[in-house]
Amino acid sequence: MIRLEHVSKSFGTQKVLDDLSLSVNEGEFLTVIGRSGCGKTTMLRLINGLQKPDSGDVYVEGLNIKDADLIALRRRTGYVIQNKGLFPHMTVEKNISYVPVISGHKNKEENRRKAIRLLKLVGLDESMADRYPSELSGGQQQRVGIARALAAEAKLLLMDEPFGALDEITKRALQDEMLALQEKLHMTVVFITHDIREAMKLGDRVLVMEQGRIAQLDTPEMIRRHPADAFVRELTASD
Repeated sequence: MIRLEHVSKSFGTQKVLDDLSLSVNEGEFLTVIGRSGCGKTTMLRLINGLQKPDSGDVYVEGLNIKDADLIALRRRTGYVIQNKGLFPHMTVEKNISYVPVISGHKNKEENRRKAIRLLKLVGLDESMADRYPSELSGGQQQRVGIARALAAEAKLLLMDEPFGALDEITKRALQDEMLALQEKLHMTVVFITHDIREAMKLGDRVLVMEQGRIAQLDTPEMIRRHPADAFVRELTASD
């Protein structure tokens, strides 16, 4: 589903990604963890075509993003960020329907049915459809953000620390929700987190990044048993 080949990216004199090569399989849940500034978010933005690599190639569904229609790519890729990114002046229903509408699906009844179906899928009642984001809790807003990402009918879901600002109880509930959703919809998920427990719980594989490179990429069990270096060992000690 995703392939990065010898990707490097700098901002000014700071090298953020350094000759990074990586493959993510279709239907895989990959969690990504590392210190702030190690290149996690930059990698995600490259996959979504929001930034271009200085060197190397990024492929999504076999297509080099240099040759891709980036607007079409983003419309069929779910993208969820920590602050939800919801439009405050739109109802929950209109937030969820935003991508289908700008993609040409203008049937209001059909869009409402889809929004309600997605609300239920992420564990929210259909009565939420007519509320505004400010009327929801943080956890409810995050669920709406996930529902909106799913409205694109995406095979690929990119998530950048989506649960980072939530309390532990809400976070655990959403983690369980994400695992169930991914299993049900067979999506490919790339999920950035700063929480090693979250990374180990959610990931089929865990990518540990350090200074723009791969420190280790393996299953949670193998990372626990055989940490690649002192940094990974220290990271997993708190798991």
